[in-house]
Amino acid sequence: MADGDGVSEPVKRDLGVLLTGVGKRYDIVSAFAQHARVVAADPNPLAPAQYAADVRVPVPPIDDDAYVPALQELCRAHRVALVVPLTDLDIEVLAEARVAGLLPALVPDPEIARATYDKYEAHLLLERHGLPSPPTVLPGEQPPYYPVIVKPRRGSGSRSIMRARDARAVEFLASYIEEPAMVQKAMDGPELSIDCLADLDGRCLNAIPRTMIESRGGESIKGTVVDDRELVELGRRVVETLAVRGPCTVQVFHDSQVGLGITDVNTRFGGAFPAPMYAALPGRTYPELIVRMAAGERIAPHVGEYRAGATFTRYYWQLELDESLTPTGRDIVAPPGPPRPR
Repeated sequence: MADGDGVSEPVKRDLGVLLTGVGKRYDIVSAFAQHARVVAADPNPLAPAQYAADVRVPVPPIDDDAYVPALQELCRAHRVALVVPLTDLDIEVLAEARVAGLLPALVPDPEIARATYDKYEAHLLLERHGLPSPPTVLPGEQPPYYPVIVKPRRGSGSRSIMRARDARAVEFLASYIEEPAMVQKAMDGPELSIDCLADLDGRCLNAIPRTMIESRGGESIKGTVVDDRELVELGRRVVETLAVRGPCTVQVFHDSQVGLGITDVNTRFGGAFPAPMYAALPGRTYPELIVRMAAGERIAPHVGEYRAGATFTRYYWQLELDESLTPTGRDIVAPPGPPRPR
């Protein structure tokens, strides 16, 4: 079914990959579409990334009892070999469906999905396994360091993250955030991320670290792939210790007082998806490897094998849809597409 360079063309045409919660991740959906037949599922009929897929289907909301049955029907109808979530919101749902034998989801076990979605539980999980995490407490407990960051335990997109200099500020900010919060040391060093991929057995296939030069709404829009063996090894340890399956983004800081600390483990593709795409060696981009795994191939780990030095900078694009929500193909800027090299 596969050769040394990846999945053969007939298998690509026949192999289905279901991507859930596609939202605006046009980059991820289009990358998968180069290697497999892609089914995009999103409750929002205007989710732009669905238009990069071969098949786009609206599904019930994630908290609806009909959500998993709808995905099951899509898997049957389109011969889907793997289900890959592009958002945090349904990872635990998919993990439980995988354990129950309902969906071939590329996700960790439910307890890991549950813990990593709650940042305080993730801190406790990392500590239990001897992985570095910044000093973290709950509101009402005394942190060992100031300043601190007060943030939602289940926040995303940098929502409601605020800095506090003393206990009085912590008390106010924790009461101001209208959801369960946590208090974590404000790390003073550079922020970096490690984009990892694990196979179906939880083996780390690769770990590619990058800087976070600029972020907006919690999503990295500028960054550089770096050659940092310590971060590569940390990414591998996290993936294999937690038995992650599929993509995983580990966010870390270097701090002058406590050293390296992991602030987030997201068991999905990161916002800076282009970075590991540019850094991967030929035939080893993460979408290609996932499609090869879906075709039944066992991929050899190649942790630390990538090209450092590439910088990405992201920009926005748009689609015009007609009355039936079908793309018109008309662009408001000419020539369309990415800039040409000079």
